[in-house]
Amino acid sequence: MKPETLFLKVVVLLLALPILALCYFMPEIAREATAHYLGMPYLQVPVMLGEYAAAIAYFIALYQTLKLLRYIDKNTAFSELSVRALKNIKNCAIIISILFVPGMPFFVLIARGEDAPGIIVIGLIIISASIVIGVFAAVLQKLLKNAIDIKSEHDLTV
Repeated sequence: MKPETLFLKVVVLLLALPILALCYFMPEIAREATAHYLGMPYLQVPVMLGEYAAAIAYFIALYQTLKLLRYIDKNTAFSELSVRALKNIKNCAIIISILFVPGMPFFVLIARGEDAPGIIVIGLIIISASIVIGVFAAVLQKLLKNAIDIKSEHDLTV
């Protein structure tokens, strides 16, 4: 195993830990946010479902990243499998941003209740980071697909 990809695999696994912790505390966070800050305790289940759906998409993207690193280790980075992994990462990033956009009004209400505008920034960072990752994965997917097409064209002419 190459040390560079090993380091990246460890980083990807470390990126999973905070979201796992957040998932553990999500019922309490959703209960507190919907009842105390929003005054709408009936929204606890939809908030939790949205957050868990975003977490599932996040973990799928991390898994696809690990698969992509495995392909790099096996020297099969220029393959349709890599293109498919990048497509899945792009889709997961889009799903995360789509799930968080309707939640932004809740971030605003909580920020007003706590007088903490940083909460709004957290929501915007999550949405922006997801969009950036999605666009980056889409660009890499397109470049990789073009490189594979050029390579297969070249193999046919030889």
